[in-house]
Amino acid sequence: MQHHYDYLIVGAGMTADAAAKAIRESDASARVALVGSEARAPYERPPLSKALWKDDKPAESVDLGTARSGATLHLGRRIVALDRAAHQATDDAGDMYRYRRLLLATGASPRRLPFDGGRVIHFRTLDDYLALRRYAQPGARIAVIGAGFIGSEIAASLATKGCKVTMLFPGDGIGAGRYPPALSDFLDRYYRERGVTLRAGVRVVGGRDDGDGVELALSDGTGARYDAVVAGLGVTPNTELAAAAGLAVDNGIVVDARLRTADPDVFAAGDVASFPCAPLGMRLRVEHENAAIGMGHHAGRVMAGAEEDYTTLPFFYSDLFDLGYEAVGLLDDRLDVVEQWTQPYREGVVYYLDDGRVRGVLLWNVWGQVDAARELIADPRRHDADSVRGRLPRMA
Repeated sequence: MQHHYDYLIVGAGMTADAAAKAIRESDASARVALVGSEARAPYERPPLSKALWKDDKPAESVDLGTARSGATLHLGRRIVALDRAAHQATDDAGDMYRYRRLLLATGASPRRLPFDGGRVIHFRTLDDYLALRRYAQPGARIAVIGAGFIGSEIAASLATKGCKVTMLFPGDGIGAGRYPPALSDFLDRYYRERGVTLRAGVRVVGGRDDGDGVELALSDGTGARYDAVVAGLGVTPNTELAAAAGLAVDNGIVVDARLRTADPDVFAAGDVASFPCAPLGMRLRVEHENAAIGMGHHAGRVMAGAEEDYTTLPFFYSDLFDLGYEAVGLLDDRLDVVEQWTQPYREGVVYYLDDGRVRGVLLWNVWGQVDAARELIADPRRHDADSVRGRLPRMA
């Protein structure tokens, strides 16, 4: 079967949803289609590790209502070939899609453990969330592998449901490498006080799901058995389709300031896109909600004729029990770190400087300061610990 569309979006996540709606706002009569490998229509991803655990809302509450935009959804299909000269894509069922302009919003895939099984969940999708909820009963022993963004959120959510959670990770502490060491140490104590067992400095080297539980083998020679295992090991951008079509790939699909690839009719946005970030003067690939939605919306507008660069510096946020934060830019404790605490490790701002320029800002239980943090990062003036400390929060 052959389909004809003005705009074809490969992927059916938050980026695709935002792009479809932006195209419709700019070109009301356009024929728009999304092709996505999941059988589900686009949905919000952040609630999978946050709000759905707190509020016990039904899974259907995360649906984004993409179909209401008038876009056609081809779900449970994967685009496997792209012929740029013919302006045609082919899916895994043999259907062909002709397009005028195309957006690659193929997202990313979770890094995987060297073994699998029904009780081993590489956390990424709504189906993963539903699978984990089946095992997340009070008293269930659950291992969370990884102590980064997803691992720390999932561990907190599981603990609030009464699970006996063990975090296994190779680093020194929760968020190590991203947070200042003293803040990471505080988080370790904070999680332990809430019943979470931490096993730092270990890697999972093997395992087996026998149907009733999961046996793990660790790098220190020990092992343990759990009712379920959740892997939060980061993700890898899905660039295979772009690379096979001859598009430039370098830690993501390479795009210009308008999110265009070298092919003027092919765009990329969201987790998979490597874009020039003007405020930081470097290329970035961002895996968080704000970038997914913002870049998708921008790509949709440009595809429909807008002539605007994408200049937004994305931010991300997290909830960790009763703590939370928003962050902008680069969080890397190898930079010059300046801490400003109103209440030590409960409320404050952390600045990350490189050669006198602010490269990142962590707003720890400080809210409403994202735009001010963006301005500070974009500011070309040099700063040191004395001059930057106290710049935020900026109160109205």
